[in-house]
Amino acid sequence: MTRTIADIDLLEYRASEKTVWVFLRVADSAGAVGWGEATLAGQETQLATAHAKLEPTLRGTAADSRRNLLTELGAAISDRAIAAIVSAVDQALWDLDGQHSGSALHVMLGASARSQVPLYANINRRTLARTPEGFAASAQKAMADGFGTFKIAPFDGVSPGSAAGIAHGIACATAVRDAIGPARALYVDCHWRFDETNAVDALDALAEIGIGWFECPLPERSENFAALGRLRARANARGILLAGCETETALAGFMPYIERGLYDVLMPDVKYAGGLAEMARISDCAARHGVAIAPHNPSGPISHAYSLHLGATLAGFSTLEHQYDETPAFFDIATGDLPRPANGTSRLPGTAGLGVGLDPDVLANIGTIASGTHQQESPG
Repeated sequence: MTRTIADIDLLEYRASEKTVWVFLRVADSAGAVGWGEATLAGQETQLATAHAKLEPTLRGTAADSRRNLLTELGAAISDRAIAAIVSAVDQALWDLDGQHSGSALHVMLGASARSQVPLYANINRRTLARTPEGFAASAQKAMADGFGTFKIAPFDGVSPGSAAGIAHGIACATAVRDAIGPARALYVDCHWRFDETNAVDALDALAEIGIGWFECPLPERSENFAALGRLRARANARGILLAGCETETALAGFMPYIERGLYDVLMPDVKYAGGLAEMARISDCAARHGVAIAPHNPSGPISHAYSLHLGATLAGFSTLEHQYDETPAFFDIATGDLPRPANGTSRLPGTAGLGVGLDPDVLANIGTIASGTHQQESPG
């Protein structure tokens, strides 16, 4: 008998003063539970609205990871909250299928190219003191924990057309370079804060201290495509990669960047891309064009576990982001087999399905944003 989706609940967990993680729990008609993550910073209300729209449509339908929810629910999705719910449901369906078949997710996804996934430490969110000294201290802690590659986003408050704050960001990056030494890799995330002129100035200054990639310098809109092409050429001439596209949805959303050769590294996110199979399609297409894949992964333990499984199998995969040391809850609320990083790498979860769930004692004390047939839980 075909298993069906019995219930879809959306749950939030405040991980830190800055961060709320949003998880999705799918129960099937056989009584199993699969997990997804739909974290979307500052958009918990929008996620609840998207859940309310999609949950009645999906409840009672097949609990089958072979479904293409993007196609079923309207092809390319421009609403990122909708995309996040669709992606999280897809994740959970893979988890459920793996549990019922007894197969680990990376086995279900195809032949694993690697048993260890290389990680870089995103130290941005654990750095509360937004000073050169604060960033340097975070880098030193991550280095002591075995990481050899680091990412920062030091351009707080910078906006397109203004140079205010850029010098401070360069000073923070310089302090991290001094802390980690010349041999370790440093990535710099700009969070779309520049126009082309200021991006060129920042890129040239960062090239002097030595960075591995320059991420999301310009707002990712069609009017900036030509400027992105020029920035990539300038970065490459200095031995730097240009990275971006962390918020795009579906292969169609990535195609303009792939076809125009705008980035060296694409960063699809399992929470927004539209599903695990869609992540593979994006990766396959990028690889055919010589573009590397480094999944965006700055969120909670569920999306991290999915990203590890994908990291074993995606074509053109280079490295995986790890949200380093924002909160001990990252590991404390997880159950099952969530590997801890060791020497800048992670092994794969080895048990059936995702291999990772959430602690039921924690779930009893966190807020349910929206539910299917379950009763509302008490807010934490």
